[in-house]
Amino acid sequence: MKVYVSAAFLDTNEVVDIAKAADELGYDGLGIPDHVINLETLKTPYPYTKDGKRRWEAFTDWPDPWVLIGALATVTTRLRFVTTVYLPAMRDPYSAAKSIGTAAVLAGGRLELGIGVGWCEEEFTLMGQRFDRRGKRTDEMLELMKELWKPGWTEFDGEFYQTPRLEMEPTPPHIPIYVGGLSDIALRRAARHDGWIGDLINTDQAIERVDKLRVLRAEKGLSMDDFIVITPLTDAFTPDHYERAQAGGIDGIITMPWMFYSGPQATLDEKIDGMRKFRKDMALD
Repeated sequence: MKVYVSAAFLDTNEVVDIAKAADELGYDGLGIPDHVINLETLKTPYPYTKDGKRRWEAFTDWPDPWVLIGALATVTTRLRFVTTVYLPAMRDPYSAAKSIGTAAVLAGGRLELGIGVGWCEEEFTLMGQRFDRRGKRTDEMLELMKELWKPGWTEFDGEFYQTPRLEMEPTPPHIPIYVGGLSDIALRRAARHDGWIGDLINTDQAIERVDKLRVLRAEKGLSMDDFIVITPLTDAFTPDHYERAQAGGIDGIITMPWMFYSGPQATLDEKIDGMRKFRKDMALD
């Protein structure tokens, strides 16, 4: 079972130390979320809580994922970085491809691109991007970005993006694409790529979605052998819980280890100590 430490809602100045500790302690990766801005009021309800309220407080840090990964890559040697999740359709494909590709080069192939289609219409509008048909635009952007990341000249003629003959350097190493989301549409999109990223769900819900993904992959003549499933789990607290999840097809978890010991107000030292205790208590060493 791979274990990714979540960097969500952390003070940006703490993330470097958390990443260095995760690298030294043997964690597999760091999960890095994405929002550009946080509007005071929204008409769009937050879709991942029952009451529609956001999970974070105002003035929570949301560092740019690619700037952050570029910095973290210089102070780590083996830790992988996955975005949880980045919203391509909120950007133009060329700027996105350049930033992602540069971060992948600096990370030496330790970058995993987790993507979503987004939920906040007001944020899309502020960024100058259409909210409607964002799923279709995301699909086309991923296709285009894969072409831009190849060596040599690129041409692309899509419904949304027409690209004359050009080249984009530096050429990054392979960037696996994992799709986030809990809906059937998200699962179908994930089945076409390299993996799926879940949200805060329990183990039964996660395994249920793995079973759906297995069917969707089989319909395309694809196996689950090289397909990665990463998700937070709300009911996994012991080694037995993680063994059950792994047996159900879950390859990795995203967690905040300090929450089991010191809670959300943990100091940086307490966070790192919690990361150390978690590896021992979960028999990860």
